[in-house]
Amino acid sequence: MTKNKKYSYGTAGFRTKASDLEAAVYSSGVAAALRSMELKGKTIGVMITASHNPVEDNGVKIIDADGGMLAMEWEDKCTQLANAPSKAEFDFLIKQFLTPTTCQPKVIIGYDTRPSSPRLAELLKVCLDEMSASYIDYGYITTPQLHWLVRLINKSTAASFLEEGPPITEYYDTLTSAFSKIDPSMQDSPTVSRVVVDCANGVGSQPLKTVAGLVKDSLSIELVNTDVRASELLNNGCGADFVKTKQSPPLALEGKIKPNQLYASIDGDADRLIFYYINQNRKFHLLDGDKISTALVGYLNILVKKSGMPFSLGVVQTAYANGASTEYLQDLGITTVFTPTGVKHLHKAAKEFDIGVYFEANGHGTVLFSDKALANLAHPFFTPSPVQAAAIEQLQSYSVLINQAIGDAISDLLATISVLNALHWDASAWSNTYKDLPNKLAKVKVSDRTIYKSTDAERRLVSPDGLQEKIDALVAKYEKGRSFVRASGTEDVVRVYAEASTKQAADELCEKVCQLVL
Repeated sequence: MTKNKKYSYGTAGFRTKASDLEAAVYSSGVAAALRSMELKGKTIGVMITASHNPVEDNGVKIIDADGGMLAMEWEDKCTQLANAPSKAEFDFLIKQFLTPTTCQPKVIIGYDTRPSSPRLAELLKVCLDEMSASYIDYGYITTPQLHWLVRLINKSTAASFLEEGPPITEYYDTLTSAFSKIDPSMQDSPTVSRVVVDCANGVGSQPLKTVAGLVKDSLSIELVNTDVRASELLNNGCGADFVKTKQSPPLALEGKIKPNQLYASIDGDADRLIFYYINQNRKFHLLDGDKISTALVGYLNILVKKSGMPFSLGVVQTAYANGASTEYLQDLGITTVFTPTGVKHLHKAAKEFDIGVYFEANGHGTVLFSDKALANLAHPFFTPSPVQAAAIEQLQSYSVLINQAIGDAISDLLATISVLNALHWDASAWSNTYKDLPNKLAKVKVSDRTIYKSTDAERRLVSPDGLQEKIDALVAKYEKGRSFVRASGTEDVVRVYAEASTKQAADELCEKVCQLVL
């Protein structure tokens, strides 16, 4: 087991160097079994992945019975178990967290293509055997696929699903069938008939190859960066995080990108998605999570109005969302709410709507349909007209196509392209729906980050005293100016974000706010 290592279970679970992860993996297996017992034998998922991190890293995260992230109270329990200083303390914690039950714990396992993943998965199985848990090993699988499977198993009444687990083909068939049902008429002359996808040389490569084969009659999906054998290539000069951060295509596509052709990049475990293209002047245009969110909610808004359903529809954003996207949504009359940074906050807020859309700028997000919305779509409380019936059917298809458990790059890819075709938007038209305000993000090293306390979804400071007023005075001097200061959750730095009407103004505002922090 790993010695002298302090672990902290966060939104991404445990994540560190693969060589330091054994204790975290073992304790996560124990926690997953205990959580399953607490829920009377419901299936829990354990995924071994480090997403967009370098190949030498790895991680482990637990998927709760609803297919979502682990309940917050269990995050602390996982941290306690992983940091237990002795076997006696570890056993004591197990007794504390144990729920007496006759139900056998059930767990399903998945992992990404990092060289350390199979070894860590074997350690996980040893732990589950010791906990007398029943488990199914799905092997190489994307993180969103495992979330999807957990949700399906626990919602299903099929005995075979509960005992043997659904085959992964169920995922592919469900998504591609829903994709084909969304307005088949637009497949005759689609605006987007081809997309090139950078797979980050990660675990999403094979699933995307399978999906590409199933939708080839209506959409050509060409894959690049699919080498999962050369582990050093994972997320190296490629993937959604690289493209978003560098504001440039993956290195393998440099000089090869064709003007006005739509491209996309996913990350190492296929839960993030970013689109991009170059124009005739070979200028790079990024279509990030904000652009995906506005396209999806814009079309869903049209369908809701056509359907005659009185659904509440809204978008959840963080302070990092570009101000131009927020203004665009307001112009469409779509409710926009803000939460602190972190998927768990966004997901929770999206569930407050009948149809809730959330995407982080990094491309992680999804669309959630409430149980009430799904029931009304399945059994309308009125006799719909042909136009209403068609819109209702499309909304139903989107609720199936889009992963309801978590952000899923593969389902988001299909959903976004179907929306572009429905709206007759090519990459350029989509990009031009609104123009991102120039912005800059900087880090400032501080001696004590804990004194920087924020409110209003991290958009305003309440401490240190008087600093927010000084920021406000600076912001007021710039056209379309906005800036906020947010303490890092992991290191002694604060992040300073600024945007304004010009690049020079945004850079200048960011620099001046950084000086205030110093």
